[in-house]
Amino acid sequence: MYTKDARIRVRYAETDQMGVVYHGNYYTWFEVGRSEFFNSLGYTYKELEQEGIILPLTESYCEYIKPAKYFDDIIIRTKIIALKGIRITFGYEVIREEDHALLAKGKTTHAFVNKELKPVRIKKVNKKVWELLEKCVN
Repeated sequence: MYTKDARIRVRYAETDQMGVVYHGNYYTWFEVGRSEFFNSLGYTYKELEQEGIILPLTESYCEYIKPAKYFDDIIIRTKIIALKGIRITFGYEVIREEDHALLAKGKTTHAFVNKELKPVRIKKVNKKVWELLEKCVN
């Protein structure tokens, strides 16, 4: 199974008065991980969108284990945990780089749709992308 690590440093604007990261920011970090995952395959979200395919979110989940804090260096480890027909599910681990503590884990599920928001089977519409993604699962 292929994974891709993205790195960020927690910015002050992402924290509350206690210096703890606001929970909603984890979903932004998941998006960073997902984008970097695609980039690492040599195929960007932008290219997919230019071909008329978008990936709206259909489900999300995050378990908060330990708080991330201001100025922590964070690893967002991303992988594909399911790829079926018109859906793809990504898994994420948010890890503090300094001590490798698992801070959060989650997943997001997305549908492959066209610009009219009608489901498409990516395997038929873009076999190259399907094969790149399928290799990451196995």
